[in-house]
Amino acid sequence: MVEFSLTLVMLLVILSGVLDLGRGFFSYIAIQNAAGEGALYAAINPRCPHASSAATCTNPNNVDYRAKFESPSGGMISPDLMTVSVVYADGTDQYSNESTTEGNPITVQVKYRFRMVGPFSPILPNGELVFTATAVQNILDLRKN
Repeated sequence: MVEFSLTLVMLLVILSGVLDLGRGFFSYIAIQNAAGEGALYAAINPRCPHASSAATCTNPNNVDYRAKFESPSGGMISPDLMTVSVVYADGTDQYSNESTTEGNPITVQVKYRFRMVGPFSPILPNGELVFTATAVQNILDLRKN
């Protein structure tokens, strides 16, 4: 009976580590998808990186919203733990009529703070891993909004 209880504890620790690994892999794939969705929207509508960019950029008509809510709500990905940044070809995060033209690259980077819940979380700072995904698209359309 003692052997069983010792083995059971070890198996549960390993199982919780495997579950955290699976959650982390799922989260990383979701963050890659979010960056791709944001970059695609930015290529079509480069004037709206954030809701505060212009009057026409209210939610859901901006890159920030599209990337954060690419995954279905109520899932394992929390939009509150995501940070979305947009970088134009001139290296800034602000749209400019002078330096932004069709065909220029636009980069969307998504950072996500993944919180581990298993027994291995104390070995990480704050029990978190930071996943980063980057997607680049060329600006497709600069029509008037």
